[in-house]
Amino acid sequence: MGTGKSKSVNFTTSESQNDQSPKQIHKRKEKDQEENVIVKEICSVDEMNDGEMREFEVENNKLLVIKSNGEFSAIGHLCAHCGVPLVKGVLSNGKVRCARHGACFNIKTGDIEEYPSLDGLQCYQVKVQNGKVIVSASAKTLEANRRTKTMATSSSSNKTVILLIGGGPAALICAETLRQEFYRGRIIMATKEEHLPYDRTKLSKDLNCNIENILLRKSEFYNTYGIEVLKKKEAISVTAGKRRIGFKDGTSQRYDYLLLATGCIPRKLSCPGADLENVFSLYTPEDAKKIHELSHEKDVVVVGSSFIGMEVTWYLIKIVKSLTVIGTSKVPFEKVLGIDVGTAIMKRLEAENVKFYMDSKVIELRGQNGSLEQIVLESGMVLSADICVVGIGVVPATGFLNTSGIKTDENGAVIVNENMQTSNPRVFAAGDITSFPLPMKNNENVTIRHWQVAHSQGHVAAMNILKKKTSFNSVPYFWTTFSTNSLRYAGYGVGYEEVIIQGNLDEIMFVAFYIKAGQVIAVCSLNYDPVVSQAAEVLASGKTISKEEARSEDMPWVKKI
Repeated sequence: MGTGKSKSVNFTTSESQNDQSPKQIHKRKEKDQEENVIVKEICSVDEMNDGEMREFEVENNKLLVIKSNGEFSAIGHLCAHCGVPLVKGVLSNGKVRCARHGACFNIKTGDIEEYPSLDGLQCYQVKVQNGKVIVSASAKTLEANRRTKTMATSSSSNKTVILLIGGGPAALICAETLRQEFYRGRIIMATKEEHLPYDRTKLSKDLNCNIENILLRKSEFYNTYGIEVLKKKEAISVTAGKRRIGFKDGTSQRYDYLLLATGCIPRKLSCPGADLENVFSLYTPEDAKKIHELSHEKDVVVVGSSFIGMEVTWYLIKIVKSLTVIGTSKVPFEKVLGIDVGTAIMKRLEAENVKFYMDSKVIELRGQNGSLEQIVLESGMVLSADICVVGIGVVPATGFLNTSGIKTDENGAVIVNENMQTSNPRVFAAGDITSFPLPMKNNENVTIRHWQVAHSQGHVAAMNILKKKTSFNSVPYFWTTFSTNSLRYAGYGVGYEEVIIQGNLDEIMFVAFYIKAGQVIAVCSLNYDPVVSQAAEVLASGKTISKEEARSEDMPWVKKI
């Protein structure tokens, strides 16, 4: 840790920013930064190498000091998304990328450069004097680590209405970006759910989670920044010519600009008995709670062997009497991760007494008095089941667009351009419902249902609603829970021709490179950090990783960062 003396200086605290102009907010922010300022010499200039990141402690709080291109900077040391130490991440092109979920932060400002994250990081003043590196920071910012970007709020003089349909990350990031860009008209977020926006990805990883613990923002946040949230408001029609949305409760709302971010809904089993009691899809916190409460010491069958199904399986292992997985592929995750990775994961689950019926199809659910008792497979096998959790994919929640004139593809996804604009110039779309051009796939239209992609698209949509032309240019990044670890994945691996494995699949310590036309198009890993974030940086810069480089245990491609 750094050495040297420190001193503090006291200043007055700030007042409410709600009714101030952007210039006044910036001035107030500068004054706030002087509050309880601590000045500390942390190291000598020669103590750090160029391209190095290091944590230092100042007044019992840590910060991250970076030396890049001969210059020093300092920001919060923990990722604002998940609290992982950024010193374990990847430094590249003026930003640091978290090793766990790929969020990126500017090393000079702490601002978000790549999602997922709602907040940026604190940034601290750094100067070099007499060969020493000196940091100045307020006690408040040191303790906070993260920073919510300065935002405006609504003004009664601005009559413009931007209507956001959906209550997920795409809609929330859109709303926040609008306020960060000092849009002062009305923002209305209409969601069919009964909750404020929350982190849906956590439901399958912790079925017993408390809704308050997974809210993306507390209610006070929406009040402070003038974001109107209408709950239990399901959109059923769009009259694009009149710029009006109709809701299931009989009400309607006019808009000047519209964001469609309704996400997807779970697919249902279509066989007899699919409507029996104790047959669940996982969609809401209430669904998760019911599955958790009813599964204790019961025979549980999970139908579906991809991400939702496998995450629920890992959670249920510790509480059920027996656990069975039914999948239509040869191994779990086969389509996305391949046979080798899927086999390794299945073996680990089998060691936990999970029974698999792969290459199988459910043809009937049987029960007594409306309650599930048995599941029948196409092979004739009959399984006992008290609870069935169905995770067989999702479909876009876009049926309400059928008469809108807004173009969708054959799967119901909303077709957008690189600016997230639909076929109607006043209507934008973001998140799981979109079919959008992906730069790393030569701008071919794709649908990618990742948490990080939804964040990024919400931001892009907001910028273009405000006529600040911005294009989607992210490398897709996702993760899934595997035992006590997280599997990470970056890129777009659809259509891969070969998989190259480095490491040991049996020990669940590996990196897999997905190859097409002699180039790496995606990378996944378990217990091999920060390799996926390193690969994401290479791909984000427009560079490539060759098949030969992927084969090399020395990973020469890392030098391209």
